[in-house]
Amino acid sequence: MRLLYIGDIMGDLGVDTVRKVLPQVKKDEKPDFVVAQVENVSSGKGITVSDFSTLKTLGIDFCTGGNWSLYLPDIYPSLKDPNQPIIRPANYPEGTAGLGYKYLDTPKGKVLIISLLGKIVGKDADLTMDNPLLIIDKILNKEAEVPKIAIVVNFHGDYSSEKVVIGHYLDGKVTAVIGDHWHVPTADARILPNSTAHITDVGMCGSLDSSLGVKLEPIYTRWRNSVQTRNDLETSGPTQFNAVLIDFDEKTNLATKIKQIRIVQD
Repeated sequence: MRLLYIGDIMGDLGVDTVRKVLPQVKKDEKPDFVVAQVENVSSGKGITVSDFSTLKTLGIDFCTGGNWSLYLPDIYPSLKDPNQPIIRPANYPEGTAGLGYKYLDTPKGKVLIISLLGKIVGKDADLTMDNPLLIIDKILNKEAEVPKIAIVVNFHGDYSSEKVVIGHYLDGKVTAVIGDHWHVPTADARILPNSTAHITDVGMCGSLDSSLGVKLEPIYTRWRNSVQTRNDLETSGPTQFNAVLIDFDEKTNLATKIKQIRIVQD
């Protein structure tokens, strides 16, 4: 089977980019299901129920989460509902709203999809997070007896070292470990020695001529003159679409091929 994982969809321009690019990618590559990182969809912070519904109409089957997943309480009921295909990171402390892993039903069987948060991620840097390695071990052990055709782990983090280490830690135990949060794609997509697909960062969808989707001029001012400025999303100009395509054997749950997709449009 074949999975398409789409990098962070950044704001309205990111959604428009997916709307324009995804149909042709699906036609050319024929993925069996599509997963996307959606924590930045609604004005760059979180996701509304309305935008979540829009993404589903665009052909996205499941939505992973990051440090902005809980920013908009509107989405909390969907995060909590095991039948709604959206999750937040699983290693938030016990009692946090929503679920950190769920199953996606496909014609050939269930796919277990899990999000995890790295040690230091933006506004959550000072929060006490549960250890992601202990949490993923707990989840995999708990769900071991559930028949499944794939296990997809999304690792949302700042440190490349953490992203690489958890890939190797889970090598042979899961189908794929896909890093995101940087919004800049890394050139290291590969199948690890024990057949788990891995990439340190898949990149983003949205503005190309920006700082991770944010307008450049206010950042120049802040950096050069030490003046406090607001981060405004870039809403025009060239766009980028970044994703990875992963082939896997549904009988072994292991990957056989990974391919990066990067499409830039004026």
